[in-house]
Amino acid sequence: MNVGRVVEGVLKGERRAVARAISMVEDGAEGLPELIGGVYPRSGTAYTVGLTGSPGVGKSSLAAELVTAARQRDRTVAVLAVDPTSPFTGGALLGDRLRMQSHATDPGVFIRSMATRGHLGGLALAAPEAVRVLDASGVDLVVVETVGVGQAEVEVATQADTTVVVVAPGWGDAVQASKAGILEVADVFVVNKADRDGADEAVRDLELMLKLGPDLEWMPPVVRTSAQDHQGTSDLWDAIEAHRKHLDSSGELERKRRARILREVEDMVSVRLRRRAAQMLEAGALEALAEDLVARRVDPYRAADVLMNEVGPEGER
Repeated sequence: MNVGRVVEGVLKGERRAVARAISMVEDGAEGLPELIGGVYPRSGTAYTVGLTGSPGVGKSSLAAELVTAARQRDRTVAVLAVDPTSPFTGGALLGDRLRMQSHATDPGVFIRSMATRGHLGGLALAAPEAVRVLDASGVDLVVVETVGVGQAEVEVATQADTTVVVVAPGWGDAVQASKAGILEVADVFVVNKADRDGADEAVRDLELMLKLGPDLEWMPPVVRTSAQDHQGTSDLWDAIEAHRKHLDSSGELERKRRARILREVEDMVSVRLRRRAAQMLEAGALEALAEDLVARRVDPYRAADVLMNEVGPEGER
């Protein structure tokens, strides 16, 4: 594969090149560093919105509504639907694509399902790089929809400029919401399927939880929507735009993105060190250390220091 041509195609916004680039990211292809090195200077202009929430609350339908709202405002959009990993193929399920068929032929919309590769948080480790590819392709908005996996959903907050937490009537009590960490990550709350019984109670519960919580510079609004009836999408769009203006005016957007890229680099280093350590352990290079641990001659902290000294030089290369 000619990585240079893929990079060139991505920067021109060619759909086939973008699709190939995301496949490279997803598979951890050999040319991935060259790919990211080529697109990185042209990234950083798209705005990212993360959609998260428990399964069945209507995230996919709401994502489709957001795409419609963006296109009505002449914005180009990419949707990255991070799905559960198939136990048979390791690929992503296509439910999100099926729900967005109305946008399939729109040249201003790019939709891609992506496997989580078994990552607990629902966001694959490769997701930030996939978002970067979409960003560099020239789209105005990137929507990242994550699989609902309870407490680990908080990871979506590190990948998006605005995080939208979607709930539905009968979503659960305040204790469960707090355990899931949604109060800490949400920039906008959406009560979807608001035409159903229990919607008023869900809105009231969220607003009460926010009032009882700490004072925030940005107080997350609670928006009612009904994706099936195409209701409330404009209100959601306005809430996202209001949060974006707040981030811009306060300087928080730049700080947030800076922290995000530094965390990503930290994760890359951690993964490389962990992989190297695992290889050394499998090869029996640290058998003596294991014996010392079992015999209680070395404590775990000292063992970690020894392991870091052994792994570090190789990892640095």
